[in-house]
Amino acid sequence: MADHEVVSREEWAALREKLLAREKEHTRLGDELARQRRELPWVRVEKEYRFDTDDGTHTLAELFDGRSQLLVYHFMFGPSYEAGCPTCSSMADTIDGALPHLHARDVTMTYVSQAPLEKLQAYKRRMGWQMPWVSSADSDFNFDLGYSRTEEQTREAFAPMLEAGPPPVLDHNARSTGTDVTGYLSQGPGFSVFVLDDGTAYQTYGTTARGLEFLMGYYGILDRAPKGRDEGGESQIWIRRHDEY
Repeated sequence: MADHEVVSREEWAALREKLLAREKEHTRLGDELARQRRELPWVRVEKEYRFDTDDGTHTLAELFDGRSQLLVYHFMFGPSYEAGCPTCSSMADTIDGALPHLHARDVTMTYVSQAPLEKLQAYKRRMGWQMPWVSSADSDFNFDLGYSRTEEQTREAFAPMLEAGPPPVLDHNARSTGTDVTGYLSQGPGFSVFVLDDGTAYQTYGTTARGLEFLMGYYGILDRAPKGRDEGGESQIWIRRHDEY
C-alpha cells in the first residue's frame, strides 16, 4: 500500500467526482435490473411440497406465514454435513435484523436445507440465529429447483474437476462441514422467490453463484476499503463462521 499514488486534495476531488458519475450509472442500472426482475413471468408451483418446521409439517403455501411474498435461501447443509457451509453461514448472520423490515413490506424470508431438522436446529442454536429454517429432507423441493443432487449425480456432474483435484476452497469447506468434497457438492446455494396469489404459489425469480452477493453484506463494505476484498486468487477461502475467527 505504501507505493499507492498520493495526490493533492484538489486532484483527489476531481477524480472522485469522475468516479461518482460511474457509481450513479451503476445505481441506475441496478434500478433497471430490479424492474426487469419484477416483470419476469411467473411459473406455477405444481407439486404439493412439504417441509419439516419448528411447528410441524408445513406446505409451501404455509411457509408464507400469512404474507403474499416468500424469499427462500437454499442453505448448503446436506444430509452428510455435520455443520452448515461457512459461506452460507456468513450470509445468514445478516438476516435476523432485516426480518422486521421485510415483514413490514409483506415479505417472509426463510431458509431451506436438505439436512434433517434436528441438525438445523442444533446449528441454529450454535449460531444464535432466529430466522425461520426448515428441512426439505422428505421433499423434492431442493432437487426440483436444482440446488440438491444425489452423490451419484454429483460425481457425474463434477467428474472432470474431481479427477483433476478440487480447488482449495472446496477442500476447506468440505472439511469445515464435516463431509467429503462429493458430499459437500451435493448441495448448492441459491435464492428462490415466490408469490402467493389466490391460494396458488408461483415462482417469480431465482439466482445462484455471484447472484447471491447481495446477501454477503461484508463484500459491499470491503469493496469500499483500501484493500478491497483482498482475496487474491483464493476467493472466499478466508471466510469462517462468526465464532471461529
